[in-house]
Amino acid sequence: MGLYLAHGAEGDSVRSTRQARAARFLALGDSYTVGEGVARDDAWPSQLVLRLRAERVAVEDPLVIARTGWTCDELLRELRAALPSLEATAPYELVTLLVGVNDQYRGRTPLQSRPHFVALLEEALRLAGDEAARVVVLSVPDWSTTPMARDRDPAAIAAAIDELNQVQRGLALDAGAHWIDVTPLGRARVTEPDFLAADGLHPSARTYGLWVEHMLPVARRIL
Repeated sequence: MGLYLAHGAEGDSVRSTRQARAARFLALGDSYTVGEGVARDDAWPSQLVLRLRAERVAVEDPLVIARTGWTCDELLRELRAALPSLEATAPYELVTLLVGVNDQYRGRTPLQSRPHFVALLEEALRLAGDEAARVVVLSVPDWSTTPMARDRDPAAIAAAIDELNQVQRGLALDAGAHWIDVTPLGRARVTEPDFLAADGLHPSARTYGLWVEHMLPVARRIL
């Protein structure tokens, strides 16, 4: 370790060490971070890395801890199990967090999932060397606009997603992390034929590319 100094202060040796190697990128989440329904290189973490490298930003391949179907508490459990190996290579110069849609899908309220999200955010901050400015929280996409929601109540789903994002946004900003709202990007393109992957639920490679366009300025500043 040895790259982080207390209270966020950095000496010349720390700066030179960071500049001498590629930045480490840890992506935490669920199916949206896995890139369910698209090729691995088309998932947004991989697309982000490729765009950064095209701008000559040295960054390692993303380390992804995510699985389709994970709720906040399930991601937290798996993250804590992986902490010994993660801490061996921490701090990470970029840590992203995108989770919560499966909590909503299972009928949990933001109040019920809040403690687990708070714990995830705390772990993300710690793995970023307690530098909140290196943590990025992405909003939960609105699946009410997909064919999977046709036999449900799309208006209720959208309202629940908005409530969830409002809670997560407040927590992220209070912690000093970045908040990137990708939800409107999906809602605005619901009628486009290549908006979704073949499963009719998850974003397509092109949609993930739009996310990356939205994220790139922030990631560039961080790294």
